[in-house]
Amino acid sequence: MAKFVYDFTEGNKDLKDLLGGKGANLAEMTNLGLPVPPGFTITTEACRHYLEHGGFPDGLEDEVDRHLAELERTMGKRLGQSDDPLLVSVRSGAKFSMPGMMETVLNVGLNDESVHGLAAQAGDERFAWDSYRRLVQMFGGTVLGIDGELFEDAVEDAKKARGTKDDVDLTAEDFKDLVERFKGIVREQAGREFPTDPREQMDLAVRAVFDSWNADRAILYRRQERIPVDLGTAVNICSMVFGNLGMDSGTGVAFTRDPASGQQGIYGDYLQNAQGEDVVAGIRNTVPLTELERLDRTSYDQLLQIMEKLENHYLDMCDIEFTIERGKLWMLQTRVGKRTAAAAFRIACQLLDQGLIDADEAARRVKGDQLAQLMFPRFTSTIDGITKLTRGMNASPGAAVGKVVFTSERAVELAERGEDVILVRRETNPDDLAGMMAAQGVLTSRGGKTSHAAVVARGMGKTCVCGAEELDVDVKAGRVTAPDGTTVTEGDVISIDGSSGDVFLGEVPVEDSPVVRYFEGGLTAADGDDLVKAVDRLMRHADERAALAVRANADNPEDSARARRFGARGIGLCRTEHMFLGDRRRLVETLILAEDDAGRRAALDDLEPLQRSDFEGIFEAMDGQPVTIRLIDPPLHEFLPDLTELSVKVALAGDGADPRDRSLLEAVNRLHEQNPMLGLRGVRLGLVIPGLFGMQVRAIAEAAAARRAAGGDPRPEIMIPLVGAVQELEAVRDEAREILAAVAAETGVDVPALIGTMIELPRAALTAGQIAEAAEFFSFGTNDLTQTTWGFSRDDVEAAFFSRYLELGIFGVSPFETLDRDGVGRLVRIAAQEGRRARPGLKLGICGEHGGDPDSVHFCHEVGLDYVSCSPFRVPVARLEAGRAAIMAGS
Repeated sequence: MAKFVYDFTEGNKDLKDLLGGKGANLAEMTNLGLPVPPGFTITTEACRHYLEHGGFPDGLEDEVDRHLAELERTMGKRLGQSDDPLLVSVRSGAKFSMPGMMETVLNVGLNDESVHGLAAQAGDERFAWDSYRRLVQMFGGTVLGIDGELFEDAVEDAKKARGTKDDVDLTAEDFKDLVERFKGIVREQAGREFPTDPREQMDLAVRAVFDSWNADRAILYRRQERIPVDLGTAVNICSMVFGNLGMDSGTGVAFTRDPASGQQGIYGDYLQNAQGEDVVAGIRNTVPLTELERLDRTSYDQLLQIMEKLENHYLDMCDIEFTIERGKLWMLQTRVGKRTAAAAFRIACQLLDQGLIDADEAARRVKGDQLAQLMFPRFTSTIDGITKLTRGMNASPGAAVGKVVFTSERAVELAERGEDVILVRRETNPDDLAGMMAAQGVLTSRGGKTSHAAVVARGMGKTCVCGAEELDVDVKAGRVTAPDGTTVTEGDVISIDGSSGDVFLGEVPVEDSPVVRYFEGGLTAADGDDLVKAVDRLMRHADERAALAVRANADNPEDSARARRFGARGIGLCRTEHMFLGDRRRLVETLILAEDDAGRRAALDDLEPLQRSDFEGIFEAMDGQPVTIRLIDPPLHEFLPDLTELSVKVALAGDGADPRDRSLLEAVNRLHEQNPMLGLRGVRLGLVIPGLFGMQVRAIAEAAAARRAAGGDPRPEIMIPLVGAVQELEAVRDEAREILAAVAAETGVDVPALIGTMIELPRAALTAGQIAEAAEFFSFGTNDLTQTTWGFSRDDVEAAFFSRYLELGIFGVSPFETLDRDGVGRLVRIAAQEGRRARPGLKLGICGEHGGDPDSVHFCHEVGLDYVSCSPFRVPVARLEAGRAAIMAGS
């Protein structure tokens, strides 16, 4: 029979798929001899069965009975025992950390009888009734789905009646009254009494944790973090230890290094006389972990020893949750901690220097998306004439500017209109996830570096300032009041600096980050700070290990030069249609309007020198590196006036209409297409307008010859777009070869140029063996290949139904953001295999926007492509991921 329950003594950290991250790490700490409260874990397999069949798998309840009985023997008391109750927590724990996204229920086992036993054992009636009200409150919200605000409002009423703003001032009688009021809320909202049977409480809590895997916020978080939907969550049932038993008790979160900066030291938050949920929720402001040395030196020293032991064991920065119960330290959780992008690079190099990991492992520890975050602008160092409102805690670095909003819903609403917003809250909770994702940054008046806002923001790479306690945030009134009386209302612009914690009224100017200046060549690694040095070190190692070259998509000399500074090893896509816009568009109109060969030739003659000049500049910028030039591939309508506008213009002018406008209108009507993306474009356009491709090939050849004559080393590659049949390619290839030979003869300079094609139609991918006989290289145009494979236009459908498809799980992520491996990726794989079978040594690359997507880069490595090409700004990201792909594949 399947085993669905594991005691903490049975697992280890390598069983995350089965026990979830929390359960696996609790087992690992137990094995290490650390003080972990006894307990057991229900596996992710049980969760998947429950979600699929709507009930527990056969045998699960019997296994839970046996493990609960063993736990009761170990603790010397029974679950909910009236005179000395065993109480347990029921916590979620998926393979990947999802902070606050799923459910937890504490103090399971309390009821009207056992609360008195807890009070007697603890010698503290207030503590017992506080624990009971927490259970009813968490159970009501988590298990019974009651609006949490109803419970919070009741707590606020109790505090007002007591004349205080802090929970710690409430008395035992206050908590007794709250328990009764909470039970009334349960009765009214859920239509049932609060369950008093301890085992029923536990079973219902387990079901609630399983159900929370498919809660809206969990689904949203998984989508954001690209966590697979079919993993499920484990459930950890752990004997309770209490940090709210008095001032000799407390709870905290510790990091073995600073998760914001990566600096070594003692980092974390501690809260006396509190439970763990109080720290994470940010309801009460914590003190720095170093304060624990003064409050409880023995526990502090023991904690530091455990932190060192865990970091050396996991070989990484660890995130630790702990509770001190009347002077005894208990470890409640550890995991490899979430960190900012800057911290990730610094920590990887620190561990490398300490000899704990090697260079390959250091590269595994950082990601391209994190590198991209380091390239975002930051605030200028000189800020004149801008009001500083306050300074909070620098929870997650970056520079964020936007309009103030106070609710998650408003953040999403304005962001969808294209406006930048800053989400301002007293503290965030898991229901704020959508707003945090939509906002440029998050500002809270409560909580520390381990609060929900800080942890989630760091994980998403969002700028965050927490614990700005001088600010009075009134969410209901929609205003923030600064210490000097300055009032900020919804819609006002503020700037928050996640690196310093500063909050400003108004828009603060930004400047390039040091990492961008390093890539641009304006800052050397030797002159940069430790972050720049870390980036340089890991980038050099990635370049050494990479099998994929990284090129850039660039259409002019300026972008080409920048791409080269960023480390591009050539141009993978030069879109020549972009050279025909602006003032040159009129020349294209003339070409389209030409009524005979002579008129067409004259128009082409006007365009050719402009093209030649463009190519010379690009060849100079990329001297010695390949430059793949795609012959013109626009939907034809992009070069012609709008049909409706031109029709109105001609109609209003009547007999006085400009003859050119009349001719244009006739041409627009003649060439009008219902679906231009699938119409007269690409190779079809070159075959229908004689001389168009020939003009471009001649301009390429003459520009290359001129550069060679000037002492340069141009390496052109001519790419024919939208080929679906080898015969199309052969016709253009033969003409191109004739022109290349003619220019060589005329100039006396022979510049070899490869001739290849884009694979951007399913038919091209499926007939790649035939096409390879006429092509010297393939470049996969994955934007169009995605559109034609799926049968939808990106511009038309992203707003129409993509969000619904993501909700339904049809897409895990947009196929235009990350390559669709099963469909589009399979076509790429087929084309690569059949192309190289027909022409061994065929050069293969990718030039769609996927070329800068980390996951897609790894796929390109797996398929065996020679290079990826992306926008200049994404070149460093692709370089890092190319190296990581080789390392992770073991090549």
